[in-house]
Amino acid sequence: MKHSIRRQFMLIFSASLISVILLCILANNLLLGPFYTRHKEKVLNEAYRLIDEYSLKGGLDSEEFKVGLDQVAARYNLEILVLDADTNTLRTTVSNPGMLADRLLGYIFSGQPSGDVLYSGDRYTVQKNTDPRMHTDYIELWGYLSEGKPVLMRSPVESIQTSVHIANRLLAYVGAAVLLIGLFINLLLSRKVTDPILELVDISKKMAELDFDVKYKSGGNNEIALLGEHMNRLSSTLEGTISELKTANNNLTVELNRKAELDEMRRDFISNASHELKTPLALIQGYAEGLKDCVNTDEGSRDFYCDVIIDEAGKMNRLVKSMLELSQLEFGNDNTSMERFDILNLITGCLEANEILIKQAGITASVNGGDGPLYVWADEFKVEQVVNNYLSNAIHYCKGENRIDINVSKNGDCVRVSVFNTGDPIPEEALPHIWTKFYKVDKARTREYGGSGIGLSIVKAVMDSLNHSYGVINHDNGAEFWFELDGDAKIPDKVEL
Repeated sequence: MKHSIRRQFMLIFSASLISVILLCILANNLLLGPFYTRHKEKVLNEAYRLIDEYSLKGGLDSEEFKVGLDQVAARYNLEILVLDADTNTLRTTVSNPGMLADRLLGYIFSGQPSGDVLYSGDRYTVQKNTDPRMHTDYIELWGYLSEGKPVLMRSPVESIQTSVHIANRLLAYVGAAVLLIGLFINLLLSRKVTDPILELVDISKKMAELDFDVKYKSGGNNEIALLGEHMNRLSSTLEGTISELKTANNNLTVELNRKAELDEMRRDFISNASHELKTPLALIQGYAEGLKDCVNTDEGSRDFYCDVIIDEAGKMNRLVKSMLELSQLEFGNDNTSMERFDILNLITGCLEANEILIKQAGITASVNGGDGPLYVWADEFKVEQVVNNYLSNAIHYCKGENRIDINVSKNGDCVRVSVFNTGDPIPEEALPHIWTKFYKVDKARTREYGGSGIGLSIVKAVMDSLNHSYGVINHDNGAEFWFELDGDAKIPDKVEL
């Protein structure tokens, strides 16, 4: 990822460390010289104080003063010269004191410093000067001890620029090593931060695709772990809320569409119901009157008349139940509850329920799909009605190879379910009317197995209530009925019955 947090951590760490190194180098260039000079000045002041104390304790001629002078010179790396009243060398730490004596006498007789004055007091002066013969910089202290004896102390000043250059090179080497080690450590530590964040990114992506099964599992006690816990709670809440919203949205859409159709549906229902009930009622009435008038007195004829009446009454009962079911769907009296379920499990259940009819008809039925469960959003009970109606039609009209194929496939964000049966294709002129209530393509065959012509009307009403597409496709060797639902998971494997 171009703008990943891990990369930003690395860049921020590198920039910060490089900035610190550059600031150190700049500080060396600007501050090391004055700091070094100030340190040397403090050293000379401290050395003067100690020498003055030794002179006051035992005198300049004492062994204690000589030893103290040597100790101060060795400790602070100083050249020291003390003159007597006749300007002769009284005490010194150098082998050739003549040059130091000339410089001290020059300062005393002139009364003026010859370099940059760092400190000037009543008894001594500290200055920065250059030896013209040695071409060496010194910090010198010249003046008088408490006993009035002239004194000169000086310390050579190494080249500040050379020291700065050496210090900067060392700092650059150390900084590069620290940078490499720090980047490696930063890479290891950043994973502990970015890995949970990447897990949260994956969870949010799944949630955006309406997959709420993935949960945060990295654990921990920091802010990221708290965010993961809240993401888990949000996932559960969103799943319930989306289910409620889909249900509410679906009900609202159905409510808006049904108002304009209620009057026409009532008229069609009464007209079609009267038409469908007229034939069985006439048969029941005719055979009942025949029984009453004793048209046939033998027992076999009476049993036949009774069987006809019972059969027609049973057909009327099934018709009325289907009409009531269709009425509830079309008039919106049956609420639609949107939920997430496995369509494969539902189809398998429908096939098992019709297994006896399938075996009696000598039909081979199969479900074609892929791996894993396939989840959809819909009203599970109503979808079961659609599958059962498609399956019932396929069983009764199956011919030829006697094969029923149920295919499940992903179509973008939707899942398509189709039921194909071998046999005669539906006449083209009948295709626009097969979803109409009480319409029958083959009335003789429909009558034979007791069909009412309402099954596909129920399918239409259910799919309209779900606001999803459905239809039929003719093939040379049969017909394929299909419908679509919202889906968000995998396609199931093939199941043979």
